[in-house]
Amino acid sequence: MSIGTAAAQWDHRIIRQHLTTERMESYELAAHGDPELAFALYEWNIRASAAAMTTAAMVEVIVRNAMDQQLRRWADQRHHGQSWFDVAPLDQQGRNDIAQARARATRYRRDRELHGKVIAELTLGFWRYLSASRYLTALWTPAIGHAFPLSPSNLTVRRIEVDRSLQKLQYLRNRAAHHEPIHRRNLMDDHDAAVRVTSWISPACSAWVADRSPIPAIVTGRPC
Repeated sequence: MSIGTAAAQWDHRIIRQHLTTERMESYELAAHGDPELAFALYEWNIRASAAAMTTAAMVEVIVRNAMDQQLRRWADQRHHGQSWFDVAPLDQQGRNDIAQARARATRYRRDRELHGKVIAELTLGFWRYLSASRYLTALWTPAIGHAFPLSPSNLTVRRIEVDRSLQKLQYLRNRAAHHEPIHRRNLMDDHDAAVRVTSWISPACSAWVADRSPIPAIVTGRPC
C-alpha cells in the first residue's frame, strides 16, 4: 500500500484515540459534541498555532534587536564599552539566562563569543521580563524604554503598555509551542498587540507584521 493510499483511508474516530479524550475535550465542547466538527477545530488549532508562532517570531526579532541596541548604547556610555551582559543589573534568573545563552552561543566556537549569537539564544520570555516593573529605574528609564520611541511619552506608562503587549504574545507563543488549545482566544487581539508593539519601534515594521501575519486569514477560516 502506498503512502498516498494509506493517507486517504484515515478515520478521525481512530485518530482521536491516539490524541486522547483529555486533549480533545475542549474541542468537543466548542463543537457541541459534533465529532467531525471537533476534529476540524483541532486541525484548525494546529494551523492557528503555526500562525501564532510565525507572528511571534516576527515580533520577537524586532523587539529584541531594538532593546539590545539601547542596552549596548547604555553600557558604552556608563561602563566604558563593556558588554551589557556583564554589567546590566539583572536579577538571578536574568543572570542565569545570560549565562546559559552565552554557553549555547559558544558551544561550537570556544575561541570567541559573538554578541549576535548570544542575543539569538535568549528567549522571548527574557526580553519580556526586561519590561517588568522591577527594572523601571535601573534599566527601563535609562535604556530599554528608548527602544520604543513612538509609544506613550511617559516612560512608566510606556513600560506598562509594552509589558502588557509582550506578555500577551509570550503567553500565546508558549501555548502554541506546546500544542495547547488556543481556539478560545481572541487571536485578533493578539494580532493587534503584535502590530501595536512593533509600531512603537517603527511604522515600517508594524506595517510588515500587519500585512504578513497569517493570523487574520486563520481567524477567518475558523470552522466553528
